[in-house]
Amino acid sequence: MIPEAVRDRLGLGAGTQFVVTGEGDVVVLKKLNPPSMADFDEIIATARRQARTAGLTKAHVRTAIRKTRQHR
Repeated sequence: MIPEAVRDRLGLGAGTQFVVTGEGDVVVLKKLNPPSMADFDEIIATARRQARTAGLTKAHVRTAIRKTRQHR
């Protein structure tokens, strides 16, 4: 359990998600901060530009999704 004073200071609420790493006797919790919608839109735009540059099409994506779902 994370002490209340630490939760308050860091603004941690119920449902806060973390990446947890550890080495030896040290455990590190890193709060996950989702991107803003503007940041997310830019990430998507960048990914689409890179896909076009690489020659990927929607058909390629559909095929990859279908193959991935078959291997579950």
